[in-house]
Amino acid sequence: MSTWKIDPNHTDILFSAKHMMVTTVRGKFHEVEGEIELDDDDPTRSRGEVRVGAASLSTGVEQRDGHLRSGDFLDAENHPWITVRVSSIEKQGDGYQVHTELTIRGVTKGVTFEAEFLGFYPSMQGARRTGFHMESRLKRQDWGLNWNVALEKGGWLVSEEVSLEIDIAADEATPSSEASGAEAAEVGASSS
Repeated sequence: MSTWKIDPNHTDILFSAKHMMVTTVRGKFHEVEGEIELDDDDPTRSRGEVRVGAASLSTGVEQRDGHLRSGDFLDAENHPWITVRVSSIEKQGDGYQVHTELTIRGVTKGVTFEAEFLGFYPSMQGARRTGFHMESRLKRQDWGLNWNVALEKGGWLVSEEVSLEIDIAADEATPSSEASGAEAAEVGASSS
């Protein structure tokens, strides 16, 4: 096992939801931190936690962002952190299913992400880095995010389903004693 720190400058936590059943509103959380315990030989044994600052969200419209931070949605003042904790990982074809416990507003529910392990690569300083891409969809009402407005001609102002997309870059904090020369050669070959 090796320990990795999430690089907040190269990690994206993105969300999207339908507005008035037609357009898609997209947003991003700018404050992210976390750690990963990565098993180089068997990624399914890996674990990790990502923490996201609820107040750091941005959709590009300050009035909407303020509403999303309020008690109608994330209640960022009373629940400043959203956490995603990995509980188990399964190999699924070329990718993985990552089973997590997602906590929003103090409510924890299981969420499964479809994930891709992007491999290892050297940083500009020569240290080991790694990357992951994860996607899932969730029903916001499961976390008590119930606010909505019925539309005059039917439907709702904000969709129940929210899409999440997570792109993680991480730096090795504690090297694995099992990191092999073959892996270093593979990284070198793929970067040229």
